[in-house]
Amino acid sequence: MKFKIQNSKFKIIYEDKDLLVIDKPAGIVSDEFPKRVHRLDKDTSGVLLIAKNDKILKFLQEQFKKRKVEKRYLLLVVGKISPKQGEIKTFLARGGKDRRKQKVFLPLEPKAEGKKIREAITEYKVIKEFKDYTLIEAIPKTGRRHQLRAQFAYLGHPIAGDKLYGFRKQIYPKGLKRQFLHASYLKIKLPSGEVKEFKSELPKDLKKVLNNLKNG
Repeated sequence: MKFKIQNSKFKIIYEDKDLLVIDKPAGIVSDEFPKRVHRLDKDTSGVLLIAKNDKILKFLQEQFKKRKVEKRYLLLVVGKISPKQGEIKTFLARGGKDRRKQKVFLPLEPKAEGKKIREAITEYKVIKEFKDYTLIEAIPKTGRRHQLRAQFAYLGHPIAGDKLYGFRKQIYPKGLKRQFLHASYLKIKLPSGEVKEFKSELPKDLKKVLNNLKNG
């Protein structure tokens, strides 16, 4: 099933009279969609919710605000992470020379005055290790801008292919042409009280990258 907007086609994961859930491909800006419930970065693929009216938009955004939405992402990071499962708890704010980026602050670290500092919490677990990279499932408990990208870069394990947060002269895995970040799962309650789960398979381009790594 396909949904067409501004001369582009997208796979529909779910649709009813109030809500549309699409499988957003990389390269598309979320702001292109009217009444989008949340946001995915341009080069992030996966589950995206779009409201069909203001009432459902307000209801669903309130779920996000109250942290009642479960989101899961698949990401490939540089290097090997230890421990293989854990929680990342930091604060994020715009900072540094590049205004496009988020700066990470630790809980006890002095915060820059005049900046809007927000707590960022992410749970993660290692799915598979490769020679120079690690496939991770991350569950952000908060919804901060660039949360996963900034936090893993701060840990010294930037997301593979991330031009904004990656290391200087960072080498990309064979076949990777964008950041390896995919919104694979979302669970949310609808106004009817029904809890819905939406899933998105890893896109072909990212599957190919993993196959290349597996085969050396």
